[in-house]
Amino acid sequence: MFTSFSDRNKGLVVMRQIDSTTLQLLVDFIYCGKIMVTEKNVQVLLPAANFLLLTEVIEACYDFLQKQLHPTNCLGIHSIFDLHNRTELLTSSELYIQRHFTEVVEGAEFLSLSSEQVVKLISNDKITVPSEEKVFECVIRWVKHELGSRKCILPQLMEHVRLPLTSKNFILKKVAKEPLLNNCPKCKDYIIEALDFHLHKSNKSDQLIAVPHNVRAKPRLSGGLHKVILVVGGFGNKANSSTEWYDPKINRWQFGPKMITRRCRGGLAVVKDNFVFAMGGSPESLYQSVDVLDLSLESPCWKSSVDMLVNREDLGVGVINNYLYAVGGCNETGSLKSAEVFDCSRQEWHMVCNMSTRRDDFGVGVLNNILYAVGGHDFSVSQRLRSVECYNPSIDTWSSVADMRVSRSGVGVGVLDGVLYAAGGHDGFKLLRSVETYRPSTGVWTTIADMHLCRNNAGVVALDGLLYVVGGDIITSIIDSVEFYNPNTNSWTMVTPSMNVARTLAGVVTINRPPYF
Repeated sequence: MFTSFSDRNKGLVVMRQIDSTTLQLLVDFIYCGKIMVTEKNVQVLLPAANFLLLTEVIEACYDFLQKQLHPTNCLGIHSIFDLHNRTELLTSSELYIQRHFTEVVEGAEFLSLSSEQVVKLISNDKITVPSEEKVFECVIRWVKHELGSRKCILPQLMEHVRLPLTSKNFILKKVAKEPLLNNCPKCKDYIIEALDFHLHKSNKSDQLIAVPHNVRAKPRLSGGLHKVILVVGGFGNKANSSTEWYDPKINRWQFGPKMITRRCRGGLAVVKDNFVFAMGGSPESLYQSVDVLDLSLESPCWKSSVDMLVNREDLGVGVINNYLYAVGGCNETGSLKSAEVFDCSRQEWHMVCNMSTRRDDFGVGVLNNILYAVGGHDFSVSQRLRSVECYNPSIDTWSSVADMRVSRSGVGVGVLDGVLYAAGGHDGFKLLRSVETYRPSTGVWTTIADMHLCRNNAGVVALDGLLYVVGGDIITSIIDSVEFYNPNTNSWTMVTPSMNVARTLAGVVTINRPPYF
């Protein structure tokens, strides 16, 4: 620096780019090799370290900024990485912004973006949004922040809002009534295009009608058919008539379509990807009843379906080749060993072979087109069960398999990567947080890592290579927390946030996230 730059021959060099406090920190670093990077000083340390070519401090600032990424500051940090042309850090911050788009656009930083930056953000195929409505709302909010200078940019922004993917109800009640769009002919064209899209889609009689083949009708990559967890009913304050769903991509619980009947101790299953069946359970008036949620509808809502043949509470349910099985449970006669199957195409139930053991409050898992009934309780002998049996629909026969290591009623059962899991429950003496697994290839049950919490009557589902255990109870209180198991590390992790409603004895399934949820 003192041999090659333009001021090298001057007796005094003025460094205007650095204030005295920052220079003091950097001189101290030169002598002692230590510096404290903080939220308050990083913005001045980084340019000063760049000016003085202090590579170690530059890297320390970048590391600090990357660890500080948050929806409220990630746009500003991304700009810093962009200014200094740090490609690898740009990539990581872009990924963070995409994944946290919903929270990012709520912050003040978003409102200060240029129109070019907004276009780049909302045109990105990979942003994670619960629905395209959120993109429309953030565009309107950005324009209104500086209305005088920004309203002329609205048509350019609306070109990248995928209005056809919003619900018809949202278009009519929110978009079409937005004054900014009504005063813009080009924006009106986008509204008409979106309504035409819905008209064509709902026209069942002519499947060949063309729909728009532009970017506005193309689902975002993150908003396509990815799985979410749906939790239905259960016991707890306001639980038995409500539903909610968890999307791990945005790490958020949101309420779903309200049930038409209050239901707990029932069964829940998904048929043909789009039909969620809730059946049986309490109160007594629901013992035989079945409700169905059609996820393919624009506004999914629960409707009554065909009643089961047998009254059932605390039953087990499973689906094999799009046939819905209702197994065991209890009613006014005691614990049951009967089983029945629902043919969706014919809309009728018929009885199948009985289990060998009466079971209620047990778990069911389907593995390789075989239905497993795991543990439970038999009122006739007041006994918690270790036994497990499986049903083969091709020969209408139940067969016993190896007993679990522990007796479990209120057990949560799930299937992940060809393995049957039995989690928690009650052994007749104490609540359990232990978990065991069964592989048909070995025919034995194996203990794995314990859950963080004891859980009785929890729901269990597999999603994205992880096993989720949802809610449950510890007898005296109901649990709103969720945890998941990673088979690669044999470890459990708590999910934050918890459910909106604490639930036990609820139905839990995974579904393809409907576009209008």
